[in-house]
Amino acid sequence: MERKRYAIFSAQFLPHIGGVEFYTDNLARELARRGHEVVVVASAMPDAPEYEVTESGVEVFRLPSFQLIGGRMPVPRRNGSFRRMLNEVSSRSYDGILVNTRFYLHSLVGLKMAKRLGLCPVLCEHGSAYLTFGNALLDKAVVAYEHMITALVKRYSPDAYAVSGKGIAWLHTFGIQAKGLLSNSIDADAFVAQASSRDFRAELGVARDALLVSFVGRLAPEKGVASLLEAMSVLEKEGVAALLVMAGDGPLRGMVEQCGLENVKFVGPLDRGDVAALQLQADAFCLPSRSEGFSTALLEAASCGVAPVATDVGGVREIVADDSCGIVLANASPDSIAQALRLLASDRTYTRQCAKRCAARVRDRFSWAHTADAFIEACERARR
Repeated sequence: MERKRYAIFSAQFLPHIGGVEFYTDNLARELARRGHEVVVVASAMPDAPEYEVTESGVEVFRLPSFQLIGGRMPVPRRNGSFRRMLNEVSSRSYDGILVNTRFYLHSLVGLKMAKRLGLCPVLCEHGSAYLTFGNALLDKAVVAYEHMITALVKRYSPDAYAVSGKGIAWLHTFGIQAKGLLSNSIDADAFVAQASSRDFRAELGVARDALLVSFVGRLAPEKGVASLLEAMSVLEKEGVAALLVMAGDGPLRGMVEQCGLENVKFVGPLDRGDVAALQLQADAFCLPSRSEGFSTALLEAASCGVAPVATDVGGVREIVADDSCGIVLANASPDSIAQALRLLASDRTYTRQCAKRCAARVRDRFSWAHTADAFIEACERARR
């Protein structure tokens, strides 16, 4: 097989935790495993080196940046170090350049470099709705910003793709016609194998007959955290045997810690091994988000044999194809969430069937080998 070189621009990358970060890391790993040379260009962050070579052989350049909005919006800091590092990256030839997401200024850096090197960049959309920060005025400004920066992105005429069908439809909002899917995926066996020995049921005193519901993700308004807590309050008053274990961090952490509900346990941010252990012990996973690209947390939960309950956003319908695989909520209201969890708690046979079918679907359809094949084809198509 011919050895090729690819660059992946991702505004945020590990050790920062998020879906796009894991997507970039896993795609880079798969390409490197096949013998290709991979360069990841990300934004600098505290306690991360500006340059490193990962254990899988992937080179990572972290360009100087300003971390705005609590680190959610990195902005390139165009100083001498920035220019030096970018010159090093752009001094090489590439067989393809991938730019993850269109709404970061960092993305424009990747698009501009591709144009300078005479390449048509591949742009991958990871969202399916406008960014939201839970603040009406800020969210209104974000809408205007997204349209402005997307207009700049379109000047570089990238070949556009998305991680989900919803993402492809979302690009139409900006007058962009996508060429196909570059789906989020998972190495299910590897994820399950890394599970720690932590016993959450024993640690938290979960009753044997209780439905253990997991939530793993950013504790932010767009994730439906408030509605989920309200739904658990309803179930607690009804005496439904269900317990919610919430893992993560974010601006609503205080709300979770102080909710005062006996059927909600907060375990803070977890490492990958503990996340896998939690999902292997859970009966259901709840994701009542207002917006998702293609949830990594949902893929992880499904691969562990957990029945999913999620809103119809991002790639949810591609994982939960019908009600034999889980429950897709009509909306993220507390009543909808409570109704779904009430059903799973009362019909454990149905819960187990959903978990089994969804796990089989994820393992069959969402592998990094498939995504890497699609990416390589996208790069070859862009060069024609």
